[in-house]
Amino acid sequence: MRPRLPPLNALKAFEAAARHESFTRAAEELCVTQGAISHQVKALEAELAIKLFNRERHRLIITEAGRDYLAVVRDALDRIAAGTERLLQRQSAGVLTVSTSPDFAAKWLVHRLGHFAEAHAGIDLRVSAAMHHVDFAREEVDLAVRHGDGNWPGLDAVRLSQERLFAVCSPKLMSGRRRRLGAADILKFPLIHLDSRSDWEKWLRGVGIDDAGVTHGPVLNRASMVIDAAINGQGIALARTTLAAWDLINGRLVMAFPESLPVSKTYWIVCPKATAALPKITTFRDWLLAEAAADLRQLKCLAQRPGTQAEPNSRRGKPKSRVASPR
Repeated sequence: MRPRLPPLNALKAFEAAARHESFTRAAEELCVTQGAISHQVKALEAELAIKLFNRERHRLIITEAGRDYLAVVRDALDRIAAGTERLLQRQSAGVLTVSTSPDFAAKWLVHRLGHFAEAHAGIDLRVSAAMHHVDFAREEVDLAVRHGDGNWPGLDAVRLSQERLFAVCSPKLMSGRRRRLGAADILKFPLIHLDSRSDWEKWLRGVGIDDAGVTHGPVLNRASMVIDAAINGQGIALARTTLAAWDLINGRLVMAFPESLPVSKTYWIVCPKATAALPKITTFRDWLLAEAAADLRQLKCLAQRPGTQAEPNSRRGKPKSRVASPR
């Protein structure tokens, strides 16, 4: 059984009064009345059955027993203060473990980690790329970037950005062309597929093109591989805003076709609700959101520059359907 401890407020009052040799100045420091300090000290003396101060002609003189006890109390309060400071520092700095999908890590996050490290040197970022949705109760992960609809009970979820799905290719394929490709032109090139050949069929139907033969082109099983194949000039690929933004902004990709389609799922920043307000988590979340917003602004600027390829507005009215898209 834990031994009985004196009230913390009484100990704080005693330490302040001993340090200042004055109830009045102790009261000013602790933002209470002089009477409250006197009452706390008297209650502590009564509980300990020890006289801690002698009061002589408006002077406060600590007794020998009080001086011995002061060393113990001061050491305890200093330890509590130091431990509290270390705890707060761990909440705002130190290791931050982030879980993402391999595609998001490779095509979005890794390129930017240097920027984050420069701006937030106190946070030691650890990135874990995995296909499964992390279990925060069992795994030592602080925050995750998860693909889905944002509906995960018990978790705080913030959408990273709005996204659309569009056709992209290497600038080499557009070299010498004064206009964007039309549907007939696209079908002349190899089409790079994700998982199966149904992706392009759905896409073309979504932009109003039916009965298109899309049996040509390689099939890959990772969205990052699809984008990299397009960068290398191997054909035209379908890509979503988040995963293609870095390569579009840096000129490694261009839009091949004017239409884009909305996607039903996107990326979300998730963490347990109990830790959502921790300083280092809010710092990283705010940084992710700022980076994503900057991407959208740059893509918009690209779209407004003559002769450049960026996220287009549909020229055929509203798309006929939503399309599942690479993650």
